[in-house]
Amino acid sequence: MCGDQVDLSVVIPMYNEEENIRPLFERLFPVLERLVYKSEVVCVNDGSRDGTLSILEDELKRRGCLVVVNLARNFGQHAAVMAGFSKARGKWIITMDADLQNPPEEIPKIVREFEKGHDLVGTIRKGRKDTFFRRFASRITNRLVSRISGINLQDFGCMLRGYSREVVKGILENPEYRTFIPALATFFAKNPVEIMVEHEERAGGESKYSLLRLFSLQLDLMTGFSMWPLRILFFVGTGVAILGLFLATLIIILRLCYGPEWAAQGVFTLFSALFFLVGCQFFALGLLGEYIGRIFQAVRKRPTYILGWVKYSN
Repeated sequence: MCGDQVDLSVVIPMYNEEENIRPLFERLFPVLERLVYKSEVVCVNDGSRDGTLSILEDELKRRGCLVVVNLARNFGQHAAVMAGFSKARGKWIITMDADLQNPPEEIPKIVREFEKGHDLVGTIRKGRKDTFFRRFASRITNRLVSRISGINLQDFGCMLRGYSREVVKGILENPEYRTFIPALATFFAKNPVEIMVEHEERAGGESKYSLLRLFSLQLDLMTGFSMWPLRILFFVGTGVAILGLFLATLIIILRLCYGPEWAAQGVFTLFSALFFLVGCQFFALGLLGEYIGRIFQAVRKRPTYILGWVKYSN
C-alpha cells in the first residue's frame, strides 16, 4: 500500500477492458513515477464479463500503489466513478478512461493546473480521433446543453478531468440519481479551468457508448441541471393551443361561407390537426415522466452501486 498520505489518485472505471489494461499501465505508471507527488491508481471493475478482473488481480501482485475496487455487478460508468471517488485518498483526483483515448502523458498538465490553485480541471479534446458523425453530434450537443443548462463547459464528453478533494467530497455528500459528474462538480468548484489535451484512437476492444447511451447521457444532463425543457414545453404547448384555436376558428368561418358540403371535405384537416395535438401531448407526458422518474429514484434513495470488495497492492 502507499499509506494514508496520498497526493494524487487516478480513478479508472473499467468494463470489459482486458485488451487495454496492460498497455495502459505500461504508460500510466511511468508518468506517475516522474511526478514529485505520491500517487495511487484506483481501478473500478464495473461487473466485467471478460478477463478484466483477473488481469487486475494479477497486476496487484506486480505493481505498488494500485487499488482494485470490484463492484457486485455492472452499474454503469457514473456509479463506477462514484465508487472510485469513495476509495480515492489523494488530495487531487483525476479520472480517465481505460481505452487509452485519454493519453496518460497528459496527466502532468492537469497537475500543473492544480498547482496553480484550480480545484476543478476540465479538458477539451484536441484533434479528436472519433468519426465525423460523432464529432459533429458532440459539437452540437455541447453547445445546446451548455446554453440550456447554463454550465460553461466546452467539452462535456472528455473523461480526463481533475477534481480537488473538496469538490469530490461535495459530490459524495450530495449524490444524485444518474447525474453527470463533470457538470455536478462545477457546482462545488470555486476556481475551475479548462485546458486542451491530446486525444487518441481507442487502443483495443469496442466502445461501450452506443448512440442510444449517448442520447440518454445528454438527456440526463439536461433534465438534471436545467428546467428549460419544461419551460420550452410550456411555450410549445401554448403555441400549439393557439394554433388549434386558430384552425378551429378558420374551419367554422369557412363552413359558414361555403356551407356544410365544404366541411365534410375538411375532415382530414381536422384529423391532421388532432394527430398533431395528440403528438405534442405525448411529447409533454414523456418529458414530464422523465422529471417525475428522477424524483421517484431520488426519493427511494437506493445506493448507486453495491461494493463487492476492495484490494490494495502490497
